[in-house]
Amino acid sequence: MLNWDDPLATSTTQETAPPPASATAYEESIAKASVEQTQQVTETIPAYGQSSSPATDSAAPVTKQKAAPAQKPAPKAAVDPQVNDVEPVNADDKRVINGMTDINQLAPFKYPWAWEYFLNANKNHWTPLDINMAQDVHDYHHKLTIEERHVYENVLSYLTTSDILAMRNIGLAVMEKMSAPELQIYQARQVYEESLHTWTYQHCIETIGLDQGEIYNRYRVVPEINGKIQIANRRLNSVMRSDIDLRDRDELENFVMSYMFFAGIFEGCWFYNGFSPIFALQRRGLMKGTAEQLQYIMRDEVLHASFGIRVAKQIILEENVTLDPAKISEMWQEAEAAEEHYARYLLPDPILGYSADDHINQFRFIANRRAKSLNLDKPFPGIEEAALPWLDEQANMRKEKNFFETRVTEYQTGGALKWD
Repeated sequence: MLNWDDPLATSTTQETAPPPASATAYEESIAKASVEQTQQVTETIPAYGQSSSPATDSAAPVTKQKAAPAQKPAPKAAVDPQVNDVEPVNADDKRVINGMTDINQLAPFKYPWAWEYFLNANKNHWTPLDINMAQDVHDYHHKLTIEERHVYENVLSYLTTSDILAMRNIGLAVMEKMSAPELQIYQARQVYEESLHTWTYQHCIETIGLDQGEIYNRYRVVPEINGKIQIANRRLNSVMRSDIDLRDRDELENFVMSYMFFAGIFEGCWFYNGFSPIFALQRRGLMKGTAEQLQYIMRDEVLHASFGIRVAKQIILEENVTLDPAKISEMWQEAEAAEEHYARYLLPDPILGYSADDHINQFRFIANRRAKSLNLDKPFPGIEEAALPWLDEQANMRKEKNFFETRVTEYQTGGALKWD
């Protein structure tokens, strides 16, 4: 058994050579060998069995071996590191990416706003088990029309895969490239929240009694859902390579474009707009438990997108990145086309209070807001008003709850969040 308190401890099962008959002779032999090695004596060392002192004449013979070669003392630096040469971390030296400061040292902060995001996110704690879903089960099976069930099921089909994609993007493609720990700490919370969102969708699907295999596989077999997923996968895979070098200007530009896509479009538009069909049902008193859970998710996504947009702008500033306007325009147009195909599939016919045109025009309005936050030109000029003016209210969650109707889960203790 090893003694872990002793750095020189060895296993008791290790085989050792039998000691000399005389302990005194053994000690004298070791001492003499040590002196000879240190002084680099070149004379011949007596073979084993040959007397080296009168006390060893009666020692039992042992196997004849060559003496170990003399070893030079280890350099001082190897045993006594010059820790005094290490400079303390200066906050001004930190960078979002390509930084050279100690990634393990949190403070002093260069990005105190990132730490504030983390603190704010921790005020927003909930689980899907906090919400009563009994009425939703009744609504789905007895009140929703066939068209409304189609909307409900396919919104969940899209979201289940999307939040896993968002989790993988932050956890596998983004965090490792951050070189300031205050950024990574919030992103670690974001990874947790994306997994919580995935649990929420699964909880809704299971509680309602839907066929999980069929619902989860729709993203693979429904082209209008799969198209959005493939766009996101392409952006993710382009920056999740192990050989990526963000000091290369082309790689850096691609990373910024990917980050902008996930923050500004994937979470900032597709998620933000993607909950609205369920909120339209909620406004009519239907599927209120599911909608309440999506409200909580929406609050998380507000922070995710806002944080990502700020980080992307900080990278552009620090690394002096110039983005290609044609690539930016192409990114918006591709996202809009995918959203339109999805909306036409989701709502081939309007449901009460909501239509495919409402969904598409709201996407364009939100896209213009995200572009403004990113200091980019509006991708859809002429769209000045929201098609769904009530959608922003869903993120604020500032409403009273009937204690006997639902569990009190005051979500944001600091008041309403703001995008702009």
